[in-house]
Amino acid sequence: MFLSSSTTALYCTCSTSSSSGGKDSFLTNGGDEFVLTTPLYYVNAPPHMGSAYTTIAADAIARFQRLLEKKVIFITGTDEHGEKIATAAAANGSTPTEHCDVVSQAYKALWKDLDISYDKFIRTTDPKHEAVVKEFYSRVLANGDIYRADYEGLYCVNCEEYKDEKDLLENNCCPTHLKPCVKRKEDNYFFALSKYQQQLEDVLKQNPGFVQPSYRLNEVQGWIKNGLKDFSISRASVDWGIAVPNDSEQTIYVWFDALLGYVSALLEDSELASLETAISSGWPASLHLIGKDILRFHAVYWPAMLMSAGIGLPKMVFGHGFLTKDGMKMGKSLGNTLEPKDFVQRFGPDAVRYFFLREVEFGNDGDYSEERFIRMINANLANTIGNLLNRTLGLLKKNCQSTLAVDSYVDAEGNKLKDTVEKLVEKAHKHYQNLELSAACETVLEIGNAGNLYIDGQAPWTLFKQGGTAFETAAKDLVIVLEAMRIISIALSPITPGLSLRIYSQLGYTEEQFNAIIWSDTKWGGLKAGQVMAQPTPIFARIEDGTEAETKSAVTKKVSKEKAPKSKSPVEA
Repeated sequence: MFLSSSTTALYCTCSTSSSSGGKDSFLTNGGDEFVLTTPLYYVNAPPHMGSAYTTIAADAIARFQRLLEKKVIFITGTDEHGEKIATAAAANGSTPTEHCDVVSQAYKALWKDLDISYDKFIRTTDPKHEAVVKEFYSRVLANGDIYRADYEGLYCVNCEEYKDEKDLLENNCCPTHLKPCVKRKEDNYFFALSKYQQQLEDVLKQNPGFVQPSYRLNEVQGWIKNGLKDFSISRASVDWGIAVPNDSEQTIYVWFDALLGYVSALLEDSELASLETAISSGWPASLHLIGKDILRFHAVYWPAMLMSAGIGLPKMVFGHGFLTKDGMKMGKSLGNTLEPKDFVQRFGPDAVRYFFLREVEFGNDGDYSEERFIRMINANLANTIGNLLNRTLGLLKKNCQSTLAVDSYVDAEGNKLKDTVEKLVEKAHKHYQNLELSAACETVLEIGNAGNLYIDGQAPWTLFKQGGTAFETAAKDLVIVLEAMRIISIALSPITPGLSLRIYSQLGYTEEQFNAIIWSDTKWGGLKAGQVMAQPTPIFARIEDGTEAETKSAVTKKVSKEKAPKSKSPVEA
């Protein structure tokens, strides 16, 4: 089945060298450009919470890199070819094109609702993408790595992949989709993956940061050591796809097609579609962010394909875990799905983004429960951060006409809150660099906790009443707390951009000024004497759960009933 070739594949390894020290050295080294990608989401069904989670995380990373003044290219998009798409379209009574248009637009709408700041949205039905795929295919073919052969095996329609029988469950069920695989025999084109086994082993040995977290690297190394098999890169039975060059009877396998979207997305609309132009526009990618279920495609198939074409490898593939709900896998059959559109409309983008990035240690599986969600959001965003800002601005309005008495840097040297904030800012920076998003959230929240402890300890409300120097001390304390809030708004902006903008606006800044912030603005001393704050308005409403809402409603009805005047008779009226 394998056709040997004497052609030697040349490829660039320099793109992976910066990852040799693991996550930390990868994200702190390199040039001014930072290219990151989400998967191109399959449009057989509308967006789900898993795809939303990946994209929220990618957006937080992109926003942090922009704060570091990197030239960020954040790529997302939709994978629109393959058997499942044609089947889903037929089931809905539409054409594949119509189906893809509707679902692709649903992704764009959801990303807007979630404040996703992507730079490129690629659809694999885009003509420029098709041109890049065909050119890539031809280059791999010319390198002697594509051959034709018959193949018979067990095929998972949902994965769109042939499976080894040893990897299947009872009754040949796919371990991911829990559905029986079907026996198929096809005359297809194959990619000589086995030819690149040693080179892949060398890449992972020399660059252990290429696959993260480290336990995902172990998984990939295990797959490779067990021996790589050539895989089919065309389908004779699928019409909805890109035709194989020089063979209109076959279409290119959906994964061989979709992975090239990371490259074709780099093209500008005005540019001629060519592989070289795309590569010169930002490749290699700094980070592929994916779910662990598609790790094999990104950490084994994709690097080998790039090697064959003589193209540099991405710098890192990061495989995160799955989401569950109340400890159970989500699924329509269980009736426990979490629809992202309804979810964000109910609670708002900041709450959704914060919960999943704070609750889930990035890389591991994570669980959602509404009770835990409401408790965390109320405690962290509404109380710790929101209430601290609101009561501080309230005191400033009451005693200082909402005007800062001093520069935030004046008399702050040696101040315990300033020292604490500076240490926590540095700590948060390191967590963001290491893709430790949950720890970054927790660290920024510690600034809020420190601010609350400080204002409670200083008790400025009491000092204001004493007048004289005590009044001046209280006025300075408010400036110090508000400076901490300014820093929180910047440090938390990758996670909760909307909330951060509201904080910044309350501190008297414009949206234009907020959009221009960089990480170095977290340095203590931004607020100036005479700066006028906005009128205190709650920046984050507390969420009421069902029990609280029922209790509040009952109390309101009882009070209304007690206070209601006796009805007047028609004569009295």
